[in-house]
Amino acid sequence: MTLQTRILLLLTSVWFIAAAALGTRIAFIWDQQRKIPHQILATVAFEQETGNISLALSQGKGFGNLFRQNTGPTAWIPPVYPFLLSLIFRVFGAFTISSFFAAVLLNALFSAGVTFPLFHLARQVAGRTVAVATAWLWVALPAGIMMPFEWIWDTSLSVLLATTLVWMTLRISESAKRSLWLIYALLWAIALLTNPSLGIALPFLLFWAAVRARDVGQLSWRIPVRTLLLVVLCCFPWTIRNYTAFHRIIPVRSSLPFELWIGNNDIFDPHAVNGIQRITRFEETRHYAQLGENAYLAEKWARATTFIREKPALFLHLTGRRIFATWIGTEHTFADFLHANSLLVRIVILCNAILTFGTAAGALLLARSKSPFAFPLAVFPVLFPFVYYVTHPSLRYRHPIDPILIFLTVFAVAVTVLPKKYRAALTISHSP
Repeated sequence: MTLQTRILLLLTSVWFIAAAALGTRIAFIWDQQRKIPHQILATVAFEQETGNISLALSQGKGFGNLFRQNTGPTAWIPPVYPFLLSLIFRVFGAFTISSFFAAVLLNALFSAGVTFPLFHLARQVAGRTVAVATAWLWVALPAGIMMPFEWIWDTSLSVLLATTLVWMTLRISESAKRSLWLIYALLWAIALLTNPSLGIALPFLLFWAAVRARDVGQLSWRIPVRTLLLVVLCCFPWTIRNYTAFHRIIPVRSSLPFELWIGNNDIFDPHAVNGIQRITRFEETRHYAQLGENAYLAEKWARATTFIREKPALFLHLTGRRIFATWIGTEHTFADFLHANSLLVRIVILCNAILTFGTAAGALLLARSKSPFAFPLAVFPVLFPFVYYVTHPSLRYRHPIDPILIFLTVFAVAVTVLPKKYRAALTISHSP
């Protein structure tokens, strides 16, 4: 074996690519931590809902104290990531630099781990060359590099779970193995208890996989039905906990009314009389502590739905702006690109624009190729951001679908640019 062949094998190895992904993320962490005082990293990074709940858990006070006040139980966010972070607090101490590094390293491992399901997904759909290109682009994606450091939140774990679920959907669609469907159910349960927004795609992906597996592998309908029941059963204890604490049904999390109100209130209406002038964290924290979670969220729901009902045109306008911001990263693309004070910001905006157009082209070309996998790969990125269209957008909110957007973009480029012989291989409908 020649040296050139060995280098090629190394560069196309999923393990080497995953190691490179971890390396880029650790390098970013190392660079950033040198620029920020460690006492800030040890405290400010955890001064949000996840950090506060994790602190309460590590102190044995239960899943509560949302704003680090003694306000009791909460269902504001799902439980998986706060429990993981609470374990870090127990081992390395709460709000310490050691806990910060442990948390961002865990996030980096989640992010680098995306390489494996993404590579296998791309290879199954479009072959090894596209898989290698897709995985390497994930290594270099600015959002993937930045998020593990920027957000001590479930973001990086959600990316891993989302990509794995799409890959597993493709796998079970060609299998009648009960063990695979069992793993699929458990993955969905973990995903819902980590980021419930992922659940919007569950019925569509499960139904598609069941129909295809029935056609391809003579799957009994009992298996997907049991899969769905197992997902519900795994989430049920948390729902029971929430009902016990709040005396109302909260399947996973309770904060939707607040998120809806944040994006739909009189701040956005310049003609509002006696409207909201500003929203401050201090005032909302005080108000939450006074009313309690149930009453606070009921009030936010009433205000948000009243705003939407009384100002439907403004709501539609805001929704359009949120859709644009979700996919491009900013509402004012050209102005923000030109006036950005950082090359990194410009790169992020440019990457978002490329991925958006590449995703649309890739989904269209995949459908035209009559690939059996076109539906799940298109429906997941289309459906996932819906909740953010009506609440409020953020790059980190969209991040769980970024690996799928990369694959669709690479597929579009491969079909368009590569020689006809290879293009024909890409457009073959893969069947077991």
